[in-house]
Amino acid sequence: MGLREATTAVAIAVPFGLALTAGGGTDEPEPVFRFEDPAIVESSGLVVLPDGRFVTVNDSGDDPRVFTVDPGTGQTVGVTRWEGVAEDVEAVAPHGADSVWVGDIGDNREERASIWAVRVPVGEGDRDVAGERVTFAYPDGAANAEALLTDPRDGRLLVVTKDVLGGTLFVAPDAAAGDTAVLEPRGDVQPLVTDGAFFPDGRHIVLRNYGRAVVYSWPRLERVGDFDIPPQQQGEGIAVDADNRVYVSSEGAGAAVLEVALPDRLATRVAGEATTTQDAEEPEPSDEPTLRGRDGEELPESDDAGRRDPTMWFVYSGLIVVALAVLIRALRPTQKDPPR
Repeated sequence: MGLREATTAVAIAVPFGLALTAGGGTDEPEPVFRFEDPAIVESSGLVVLPDGRFVTVNDSGDDPRVFTVDPGTGQTVGVTRWEGVAEDVEAVAPHGADSVWVGDIGDNREERASIWAVRVPVGEGDRDVAGERVTFAYPDGAANAEALLTDPRDGRLLVVTKDVLGGTLFVAPDAAAGDTAVLEPRGDVQPLVTDGAFFPDGRHIVLRNYGRAVVYSWPRLERVGDFDIPPQQQGEGIAVDADNRVYVSSEGAGAAVLEVALPDRLATRVAGEATTTQDAEEPEPSDEPTLRGRDGEELPESDDAGRRDPTMWFVYSGLIVVALAVLIRALRPTQKDPPR
């Protein structure tokens, strides 16, 4: 078993381990709604439209389609299907008031030469469309990703890899139809990212894994703070609405969409900058790290430094198990040829 196979095995095992510990939790808030459509069984990615409806897609293996859901009933009110094959759809990101980007960006075995996003209309009613597709490649070979974000200021797409020891955020350059654009690395983020979203101010993003979410400034990618996510079966969706409310979703039949309250300091920061510096441009990131914000105050790494991300417990445990398996395999005596 090589290093790539080992880390892939750990990445696949982590959500199942977390599901076992989360299943008996009692801290889950009252759901905003549940997906009542029996066709939505692996919700992976979440968007809140300006009209308050939600959009989601199923994980890999489904047809090329996206669902619009009424939160008042949990029922699907529209399905958009696009032409082509869905290889490994893992994410959805907003585009204007009535369309989304669907991210066909999954690659557990890290074998794909390119990934792509398809822009399709969404909303009430069923429709079949061609879809506008843009294609990307990583600069250093294939990678697995489950998070796709749209910068609300310029519409640029961001892709975040799902790596065991820490992911990388990439920015998608403008791509002409039919061409493959090379993604540009912007910085490192937390491990095992399963989804992400921008706050309305365009100067903060939130990325989640199976147990915690982290808020970063944009485009500097300074870690502003983090917060717990309620126990979920396999949480792979996060969205932020126009009022900075944060929602999370999970795989599973009849899965709940939950609203997560931001810690006070984070809520004040994303709301305050949205109103007081909405016309200011944040400078491009520099090579020199900084721990200070615009106001000159220290930016703590976490809202609760004493708490641990449960995801990392399973990551390290999984790596230890894999390492032991490799060691045992290496020390196993080779079978000798039988005497002739």
